[in-house]
Amino acid sequence: MANARSPIISVLGHVDHGKTSLLDRIRGTTVARAEPGQITQHISASYVPVDVVKGSCGKSLERMGIDLTIPGLLFIDSPGHEAFSTLRKRGGSIADIAILVIDINEGFQPQTDESLNFLKQFRTPFVVAATKIDRMLGWQPNKNACFVDTVKEQSDRVIGELEEKVYRIAGELLTRGFEAERFDRISDFSKQVCIVPVSNVTGEGISDLLLVLAGITQKFMARNLQVTSGEGKGTILDVKEFRGLGMTIDVILYDGEMRKGDWLVVGGNETATTRVKALLEPKALKDLKESKDFKPVDMVRAAAGIKVAAPGLEKAMAGMPVRAVRQEKDVAKAVHEVEGEREEVEIETCGDGVLLKADTLGSLEALIKSFKGKVPVRKAKVGALSKGEIMEMKALKNPVIFSFGLRVPEDVAALAKDNEVKIFCSDVIYTLIEEHQKWVDGTKKRAKEELFAKAVRPGRVRVIRGYIFRQSKPAIFGVEVLAGTVKLGCRLMKNGKILGEVKEMQTQGENLQEAKMGDKVAISMPDVIIGRHTSENDVLDVFLSNDDKETLRKVRDKLRSDELELLDEKG
Repeated sequence: MANARSPIISVLGHVDHGKTSLLDRIRGTTVARAEPGQITQHISASYVPVDVVKGSCGKSLERMGIDLTIPGLLFIDSPGHEAFSTLRKRGGSIADIAILVIDINEGFQPQTDESLNFLKQFRTPFVVAATKIDRMLGWQPNKNACFVDTVKEQSDRVIGELEEKVYRIAGELLTRGFEAERFDRISDFSKQVCIVPVSNVTGEGISDLLLVLAGITQKFMARNLQVTSGEGKGTILDVKEFRGLGMTIDVILYDGEMRKGDWLVVGGNETATTRVKALLEPKALKDLKESKDFKPVDMVRAAAGIKVAAPGLEKAMAGMPVRAVRQEKDVAKAVHEVEGEREEVEIETCGDGVLLKADTLGSLEALIKSFKGKVPVRKAKVGALSKGEIMEMKALKNPVIFSFGLRVPEDVAALAKDNEVKIFCSDVIYTLIEEHQKWVDGTKKRAKEELFAKAVRPGRVRVIRGYIFRQSKPAIFGVEVLAGTVKLGCRLMKNGKILGEVKEMQTQGENLQEAKMGDKVAISMPDVIIGRHTSENDVLDVFLSNDDKETLRKVRDKLRSDELELLDEKG
């Protein structure tokens, strides 16, 4: 494969299923142990040369007759499950293939589904690393062995359990639209997802995983791995100060070349144009973020993770595009490309809808796709939430903001609360969706309860013989509620004619707001004259207007059976 670059491989999956530990085993480093809570906090990159792949996969390569010609493998480690969306380029993801890490003992988890959604949205092929096989009861470890060799050393019971767990994952994938099989039984690598059982602790199956990744990308992605000469294209992973160089950016270069002295166009709050002062390359098998030992280079070729030093990088943002060009005359075109990538994702309308804010362009794109068809989007922008945006949303009927991967400043949050603007904040998209749905359901429930509390309810009473306490101005008399509910302020009618309003209601000297079926109460009605308008033993009904009936239909599930019977009787 002449002029071929290394495939870019994204690692994603549910938290604690072993993403970074998998890369540790591949790199022979211990990055995971140094992370707070052993959960990756930043995206980074590690390059594995093809010689290391061949050394790891020797037996498997011989068995399968594969001659590797790609330069190596460039692995991207994502923080948790969401930052896969940072690895974006125009029209898709910079990742050529992904590893979806699934704990073989736990199977699919909510963040597994979120990761799978990213893969679907960006149309990225993937293999499954079914981790933690060493934790299966009775597993006999064989350090760094190929899976096909180590599985032969296991007991029939363990093999049976392994088969069951692999096919449970395959079944979960099938229900989500993917046909999958254990990698050594695949009949068509272009149509089936490979499941590779591995142990990050013992190294078992790691060589098989590397072989599958290298083999699939080399065989099926040859066109995608061709490097375009000239313009360097990349995505910013991180922006940070580096001692002696000032502000730097960590970049994944996914196409072309970047040279010292190149014109550099960098996406951010504002598009910056500058020139490359220095290029720093981490050593092979070293994590770009963790490495403190860099080698200055004059030129880097895709695919690579590189630290770039240049003036004016203060407004650069993670997830934004980068372009490197040789000639100043090409800068304008590069600026247009960088700004075009942002404009094609961001949304700004004058209509009603929610505001989406995200930390990166890719995250915003994934957020927009996840909310499509669920809620209307008024505006979608990259960057921190501002006070101006709070005041803009305040004027809307249902002011709702979603903030993904961003900390909302305290003063902005306080302003939102004072102006009844609801903010949902998380770095997990499915959590935002779930929390919003719970809030919507809760709001609907509260609104329904308020509607029900205010509603005039169906009711029927009989005037009790011998309990006429006052005949008029107001008439005070005893009634028994035969069915439904009588509320203070409702109007009673006889034979379809309205008699007047119930002004007071008491039982044993205690004021009541309502009385229900079976209750006997005294009521006061100023407009009624006993003997003229009603008499003992008369049956009176609560008057329901058409609006009252429409309201009751909305809260029908809250009505008692006796109330429903009266409502249905009245049509």
